[in-house]
Amino acid sequence: MEGRKMIYLCLAHMSEDETEQKYVKEAFDTNWVVPMGPNVTGFEKDLENFVNSTPNSSSLAPNQNCSVVALSSGTAAVHLALIACGVGQGDEVLVQSFTFCASSHPITYLGATPVFVDSEPETWNMDPDLLEKAIIDRKEKTGKYPKAIIPVALYGMPYDCERIMAIGNKYGIPVIEDAAEGFGSKFNGKTLGTYGMYGVLSFNGNKMITTSGGGALICEEKENKNKIMWYATQAREAYPYYQHEEIGYNYRMSNICAGIGRGQMTVAQAHIDHHKHVQKMYEELLAEVPGITVHTQPSTGEYDSNYWLSCITLDPGLKIKGQENAYKEVIKTAVGGAAGVIHAVDCATTDCQPNDNVEALRVYLLEKKIEARPVWKPMHKQPVYSGVERGVLSVERLSDNVICQTSDRSVAYVNGVSEAVFKVGMCLPAGPCVTEDDVRYIVDSIKEAIM
Repeated sequence: MEGRKMIYLCLAHMSEDETEQKYVKEAFDTNWVVPMGPNVTGFEKDLENFVNSTPNSSSLAPNQNCSVVALSSGTAAVHLALIACGVGQGDEVLVQSFTFCASSHPITYLGATPVFVDSEPETWNMDPDLLEKAIIDRKEKTGKYPKAIIPVALYGMPYDCERIMAIGNKYGIPVIEDAAEGFGSKFNGKTLGTYGMYGVLSFNGNKMITTSGGGALICEEKENKNKIMWYATQAREAYPYYQHEEIGYNYRMSNICAGIGRGQMTVAQAHIDHHKHVQKMYEELLAEVPGITVHTQPSTGEYDSNYWLSCITLDPGLKIKGQENAYKEVIKTAVGGAAGVIHAVDCATTDCQPNDNVEALRVYLLEKKIEARPVWKPMHKQPVYSGVERGVLSVERLSDNVICQTSDRSVAYVNGVSEAVFKVGMCLPAGPCVTEDDVRYIVDSIKEAIM
């Protein structure tokens, strides 16, 4: 292990022929070092060809008419999609609870309330049945329907696009697909992000492709693209001077970052194929390991996950070396890629955390120079939304397995699935820099950790 490099979850990986540098150099050479320019336009066109491509075809010739706006982040994309859907002060937005905070925080930026919807056990994504129950219950309680629905492609896994879209259409609620982790994932052969009115992409440094930071919004119609681009450029009116009649935002992607993106698009499919290959190796190598289960997509044929990260679950009774010391020390370093960004805490534990064996395995793998991470903590259990610490939480049982949880900052429809997965789930490295030898080493290390 002495000479082994750290194996990260998903490290950025440039094209072998350094195409990214060519586009970046062109930007410098031509002084297009601004949030607009040829690279931005070119990257948007590349993305449009990619998301509109014919299913299961090597050709990227468009067969749909979705448009794409390149933005500064996936969070900005969520924010602008909500604005375009008319979300404002006092509104409610249905959003998957089992996700990263970027799916829900923009709702609060607008003075609206996130209504969290729990997961189905097969995909870990938004439960369509629970979604419809939540819609009906919100209408009964508030007199109006929520303004939007945000399903999330957790770790690249597709949500049930057809059922969620059908529910949205039934109640006249637009769907904003959060495909930030699902770049290139498909459902019934159609790319995620092209089902709803809007689709969110992220190109953060650890995503399937990267622009260092950045994101994009897929728009169902050209008219929607124009609206989003207007909001993303400070909502400037068409006068020969600066005229602003609405609040806009400085959300356009840099021409430099877009140059990286153009180069990344030449290896996008190769990255997706690699993640799928790594996932298959985990499935094969961990198949006979007692107490470890690899999370896989449903076998019904509609699902085609990019497997951005490969996930496992640990049986609660599985014993891991060092488990007796789990959560004994306060974390002093950044976790989850937030290098240099850490808010010191006084206590090593919270009221909702992974089981001791999950934490013990994370520590054991880290000592082996392997980055592993617990799965996302459900947003309805995050202190910023839960109301527990402020004593404002109320709970209503709607049925034997559904609870409506209401705080001063959110509402949640809970079935227990995401909390259960959070306690036992772990993400393993799957990025383009992860080699077959790395996967074997990771699996061997997991086996060594088991008592």
